[in-house]
Amino acid sequence: MEEMAIQDIQNGEGVAIVDPHGEFVEHVLANIPKNRVDDVVVFEPFDMERPMGLNMLEYDTPEQKDFAVQEMISIFYKLFPPEIIGPMFEHYMRNAMLALMADPQNPGTLVEIPKMFTDPAFLQEKLAKVTDPVVRQFWVKEWAATTGNTRSDMLGYVVSKVGRFIENEMMRNIIGQSRSGFDLTRIMNEKKIFLANLSKGQTGEVNSSLLGLILVSKIQMAAMRRASMKEEDRTDFYLYIDEFQNFTTDSISTILSEARKYKLNLIMAHQFMPQLTEEIRDAVLGNVGSIGAFRIGAEDAEFLEKQFEPGFSRFDLVNLDNFRIIMKMMLNNKISTPFKMEIYPPSPGKPQIVDIIKKIAKLKYGKPKALVEADIIKRSFVLAAPAAPQDPGPLPKR
Repeated sequence: MEEMAIQDIQNGEGVAIVDPHGEFVEHVLANIPKNRVDDVVVFEPFDMERPMGLNMLEYDTPEQKDFAVQEMISIFYKLFPPEIIGPMFEHYMRNAMLALMADPQNPGTLVEIPKMFTDPAFLQEKLAKVTDPVVRQFWVKEWAATTGNTRSDMLGYVVSKVGRFIENEMMRNIIGQSRSGFDLTRIMNEKKIFLANLSKGQTGEVNSSLLGLILVSKIQMAAMRRASMKEEDRTDFYLYIDEFQNFTTDSISTILSEARKYKLNLIMAHQFMPQLTEEIRDAVLGNVGSIGAFRIGAEDAEFLEKQFEPGFSRFDLVNLDNFRIIMKMMLNNKISTPFKMEIYPPSPGKPQIVDIIKKIAKLKYGKPKALVEADIIKRSFVLAAPAAPQDPGPLPKR
């Protein structure tokens, strides 16, 4: 995947990489050509000094608003066990998000969801922009009539799911910005290079998953906006997702079936078949044009053998040497005969340029931490932390 991404970048293509480990992004950065440095956007959540905003609740069209809400619900189903996410959680979350999104010029964020349930003044401010009668009825009638234990139970039920991200300073300063630091539609249409280092070790596994899920959903939204463009104006864009099972919801079947017409090319990798739900597995195998397998385990080989028959068997799949892969490809709208090929190890590039490119990108797309925190405090009505006690000076002499 690294060599493919590097070749795409060297050929002037638009590329996005979602990497849960960090090595993929680092190697690609070391191979950025000089003439493409200005095209690079580097998203590293663990850089807390200049956080880049990522707001799932911003949108441009009503269709995008509906998609964003449904995807956010799907993301919570993905992140939490199904027994603690149910129809009531979905009902309350959906109405909170729709109210926060009522003013597209001043969209709310996930950070403000608890305030919708705990701060009457904040709720009234947001309701002033709500025109949807169903959403208004929820807040004016249903929520207003909810009292006592029922209210406190539902409050804890909803807020506890969002709270784990809001209470994390790193995450709060990213998902709490009302405007994303980068425009994925422009990145796609202008053939930019978007590199997301979501290293689990530095970001945290659940945080990495949430951010990756939001990014992939927003890329899907950007791709769907191309429906209004003439086909000849749609430029190819290449999305690489490592360990894609962590960053996709069941809507992956939609993006796989429609990506080709929007010129969104997906290159996805994972390690073994049980990582995928049956629905996602069937969507992938039913829609991809090319499929390849490095050396895999016996169980996966038994399942994938049919993809490479009759030229290769499960025994070939489990006995491949390093840097060897069995492939079948879509060529001129026809599936090729499966074949074996050798993959070259990735080029080391120029590691000394990595930090320079990161600094340039973060100055362009990130914001100073103090400004971000001040804005979040102002918008969400959260009180600032009390000032540190002042030294009263020496005691007076008696």
